[in-house]
Amino acid sequence: MSTASLRARYLSDRIATASPQQLLVMLYDRLALDLERGEDALVRGDRAAAGEQLKHAQEIVLELRATLKVEVWEGGPRLAALYVWLVTELIQANLKGDVRRVRDCRKVVEPLRDAWREAAASLATCPA
Repeated sequence: MSTASLRARYLSDRIATASPQQLLVMLYDRLALDLERGEDALVRGDRAAAGEQLKHAQEIVLELRATLKVEVWEGGPRLAALYVWLVTELIQANLKGDVRRVRDCRKVVEPLRDAWREAAASLATCPA
């Protein structure tokens, strides 16, 4: 088996066995990585690479929004609105090659990712 196929199998198994909290953190980790890579590509002037990263980031945010149950908790509607803002900013950043917009998105996503990571870790250590 090739290294690439082993990696793909590992990732598939990791996703299939992850808890909902772990999946959320994985999505946020990848979103943050896409934003970082998109920003770096824009700074380098590589609009094609930036576009790929920013489009993938948009897909993640749309998935986060689609799976958000706004009625379950008080902050749900605000988080949904934030997801709409993120998608709008990412589209504009991609269309205009706007590094500032990507940085603004990172300033929002990275603290959220860290908060979700902490919440997931605390749930993992709580007795059942």
